[in-house]
Amino acid sequence: MSESDQHLSEEMSPQEMATALFANLVVQQVNMAQMFLGKAPHPQTGETVRDLETARIFIDTLEMLAIKTKGNLSSQENQMLQQSLTGLRMAFVEAAEATPAPAPKPSEPAANAGSASSGGSPGAPAPDPAVVEDESRKRFVKKY
Repeated sequence: MSESDQHLSEEMSPQEMATALFANLVVQQVNMAQMFLGKAPHPQTGETVRDLETARIFIDTLEMLAIKTKGNLSSQENQMLQQSLTGLRMAFVEAAEATPAPAPKPSEPAANAGSASSGGSPGAPAPDPAVVEDESRKRFVKKY
């Protein structure tokens, strides 16, 4: 611990120190989630990273913290935590909606469509293109 850190810790009460550490923890989690949502550049490389699953872990960790500390936080601590969660949830939804839908895999629908049009199996009906398109757009997104 540096001399200035030691001086600060001597001036702060244990409650003030706990409040500062709690705020620091929340800010760290928020910064990591924002980085993985592509909202902030990676501090070492400067590149933008987008990994929604990892961002979700940081958001879920903050949600767990809010649940486990309910009733034990000051109004300022609770407000900071709730505002951080609200902002991250909105950013997550924006990032999830901005992420392009995965390209349809060349599996059964494409194979059946090709075989049906080339006279493959006469008894098998060709898949409805509207259904195939809707299925390729479907994706699971956790809405906050």
